[in-house]
Amino acid sequence: MRREILIVGCGYVGMALARREREHGAHVRALARSSASTGRLQAAGIETAAGDLDDPSSLQALRLAGACVYYLAPPPSTGMSDPRMHAFLEALKPQAQPRRIVLVSTTGVYGDCGGQWVDEDRPPNPQADRAHRRLAAERALQAWGEETGVALAILRVAGIYGPDRLPIERLRKGLPVLREEESPWSNRIHVDDLVTACLAAADSGRSGRVYNISDGNPTTMTDYFNRVAEAVGLPPPPQISWQQAQSLLSPEMLSYLSESRRLDNRRMRAELGVAVRYPTLAAGLASCVRPASV
Repeated sequence: MRREILIVGCGYVGMALARREREHGAHVRALARSSASTGRLQAAGIETAAGDLDDPSSLQALRLAGACVYYLAPPPSTGMSDPRMHAFLEALKPQAQPRRIVLVSTTGVYGDCGGQWVDEDRPPNPQADRAHRRLAAERALQAWGEETGVALAILRVAGIYGPDRLPIERLRKGLPVLREEESPWSNRIHVDDLVTACLAAADSGRSGRVYNISDGNPTTMTDYFNRVAEAVGLPPPPQISWQQAQSLLSPEMLSYLSESRRLDNRRMRAELGVAVRYPTLAAGLASCVRPASV
């Protein structure tokens, strides 16, 4: 029987996921909230289902019986909860439930861990509002799964990079980064490896389980920017102190720089059987960039 897929939030990762599922023979649909989204998705050969997570009434016609749902939609940009997740779950009819839901969340729910290694047993401790919203989405889905018995998996995903998903414009502008000795630990995953993890979670993830998704080789954020610059043939960004950063970097960047952790991905490897294709930045960057002129 042909595998039925619905992608909610079909952006950069969702498009890559749709391509992979279609290669495997699945029937893929994606939620589209506007005519522009519909056109973009259909141009890529993806069937669309009309619906807007900010308009719950628009979700009533969704056909999800037996489908695997990949939920990649971000929460709203403000607040401490995720009404979009609640609207989606409330639209799921008891007599026509999906087979499984895979939620793509973020490792930001752990908060600052002082550079320690972090596995899935560590209690969440979100500090940024965006991380609170993500954790709220996780908990809403977990509660719904316990109530309905529908299988689900939660992927706490590291920073995503890949073709057309690199900070090249930032590097071209010469924006500064923290000096290496003050830069926090950060974690990465190549988009192709993330897609592999999503498929594995849909096929064999233990219901209700949380998985850290990363390449297992954290580096500092400064190292990341330097490696990208080298890979595309741009000068390394200037380095500044934490004190200087308070006035020179954006509040959003400062919030990322205030958290440091190293992700343990052993559960992903052992339970999902994911062997990442790009275990290091060197391997991953070589696969997705061409040297660029300054």
